[in-house]
Amino acid sequence: MITISEVTMAFGPQVLFENVNVTFNVGERYGLSGPNGAGKSTFMKIVSGDLEPLSGKIHRPRKLGVLRQDHYAFEDERVLDVVLAGNTHLWKALQEKNALLAKADDLTDEDGMRLGELEMAIAEEDGYMAESEAEELLEGLGITADAQQGTMSMLQGGDKVRVLLAQALFGNPDGLLLDEPTNALDIASIRWLETFLKEYEGCLVVISHDRHFLNEVCTKIADIDYETIIVYNGNYDDMVEAKAGARSSLEMANAAKQQKISQLQDFVQRFRAGSRASQVKSRERQLDKERTALANLKRSNIARPFIRFELKRPSGKQVLSVDALEKQFEHQTICEDFHLNVFRGDKIAIVGPNGIGKTTLVRMLLDEVRPDSGRIEWGYECQMGYMPQDHGEQIEKSDKTAHQWLWDWNDDANEEQLRSLFGRLLFTKDEPFKKTKVLSGGETVRLLLARLMLIKPNVLVLDEPTNHLDLESIRSLTESLEAYEGTCIFVTHDRQMVTQVANRIIEMSPDGVRELSPPQFAEGDFLGKHKTYRKQTW
Repeated sequence: MITISEVTMAFGPQVLFENVNVTFNVGERYGLSGPNGAGKSTFMKIVSGDLEPLSGKIHRPRKLGVLRQDHYAFEDERVLDVVLAGNTHLWKALQEKNALLAKADDLTDEDGMRLGELEMAIAEEDGYMAESEAEELLEGLGITADAQQGTMSMLQGGDKVRVLLAQALFGNPDGLLLDEPTNALDIASIRWLETFLKEYEGCLVVISHDRHFLNEVCTKIADIDYETIIVYNGNYDDMVEAKAGARSSLEMANAAKQQKISQLQDFVQRFRAGSRASQVKSRERQLDKERTALANLKRSNIARPFIRFELKRPSGKQVLSVDALEKQFEHQTICEDFHLNVFRGDKIAIVGPNGIGKTTLVRMLLDEVRPDSGRIEWGYECQMGYMPQDHGEQIEKSDKTAHQWLWDWNDDANEEQLRSLFGRLLFTKDEPFKKTKVLSGGETVRLLLARLMLIKPNVLVLDEPTNHLDLESIRSLTESLEAYEGTCIFVTHDRQMVTQVANRIIEMSPDGVRELSPPQFAEGDFLGKHKTYRKQTW
C-alpha cells in the first residue's frame, strides 16, 4: 500500500495539487492521468522519494520498483547487472559477498560468519534464481542473450529504456511506479508488458499516453485535475465518461441554484423599500443559504484540441502503386519484392518492432531514400502532407516564431483565420509568438498538425504522429484521422489508433513484410512475438 497524506506541490504561482489525500491499494493497478503539465511526473517523483513536496507525508512499501528516466546512468554496467540492481537488498548482498570471496585465503572467522549471513539474505530474496529471472524479463522485452552480457553503452536508446523497465519489474517489488513504460516499445513488447502487469499482484501506479494500454491494464484511474487527485473506478474510458457525467451534473445543479439566486435577488431589490419587509428578510436568509450551497467549480486543466483535416480537392482513384520494391542495408533487409496498391480513402497503418525499417519504407515512398530496385508511382492529383518522426526536419529550432513559421506555408488564409487555427490547437493568446527554439515537444507536434490542417492535402503520411501528445490530443487526432476523407499512411505503436483508423495494416518483421487484416491485428496475429514471461508468486 502507498499512502499520500496532505501533500501539496507548487512551482511559484502554479499550484499542481493541494492537500492531496489518496491511497493506492495492493492488488489494484492505477493509471495516473492528466494533460501535459498537470504534474503527473512530479507526483510520481514525490511518491518514489526523488522529490520532496512542499508539505505532506508519504508511506511507501519496503520494496518499490521505479522506472528511472535517466537512460544513461549505467553506461559502463553489464546489462544483466543493471536489472539485478533493481532489487536493492539482493544486489547489496551479492556485491558484499563477491567482495569477501575475492579475499580468498585472507578470510577471517568474522568474514566467514558474515558470508553465512549474506547467504541467508540472498536466499530470502530468491537470489539463486535471480539471473535466470532477469534473463527472462529481458528476453520478454526483446533484449537478446548476447546483448544481456554486454554493457549498457552498447545499446540503442530504445533498448536502454527496456532494460530500465526490467530493472523496475525485477525482484517482486511490493509496489511499482512506471512513468511512460511504453515509450520506445514496439507493439509486441507492449502486449507482453500488459500481460505481465495484469498478473502483478502488488500496487501499480503507471503514467502512459497509450490509451489502449491504460484500458487493458488499469483497474482504477487517479486523475490529476482541479488541483487535486480524484480516483475513479475502471479504466481510462470509464474515467472519462464518469468525469464528464459528474461535471455535467454539478454544472446543471449550479445553474439551477444560480437561477434561484437571481429570482431571490430580483424579489429583494423590488420590495426592499416597500411594506413587505418580513418577506424580504426571509428571502435574504434564503439567498445566503443558496449562495453557500453553490458549488465552487474550479476550472479543469483538461483542454482538447480541435483537429480536422480537410481536402482542397480529391485525388484520383489510384493513389499509389509499388511494384517489386527492394531495399537492403549492409546487415538488414528492409523489404524484398514488395508490392502495394493504395486507393483513395485507404487508411494504412505500418506496424512492426523498433529498428525494423518502418521509417525507411516511408522515406522510400516519399522518394527521400532510393530503393535498390522496384518502382514507386504516385497517382493523379496526389497532394501529400508529411509529418516526420524527427520534427526538426520541418521545424528548425530558431528565432522564427511559430506564427511566422506557419505563415510561410499559408496560401490563402488571413490573419484572423490563422489565429483561429492556433486557438483550435490550444495555443493561447501569446503562444503563437513563441520562438520555435523554445517550443515544447507537444507544442511542436501541434504546430506540425496546424500546418497539415492549413495546406489541406489529400494524402497524409505520418511517422509516429502521437509522440509528445497527451491522451486527449491523441484521442482528437485519432478521431480526425478516422473522419478524414483522403488517404492516410501512418506509422504508429498506438494500437487504439490502428484499430480505430486503419482499414489495412502492413506489418514489418524480421521474416519480411506482409499485410494483416484488422481482425488479425486485434487478435495479436503478428510476427516477432516475444516469449511469454512465466507467472511469478508476488
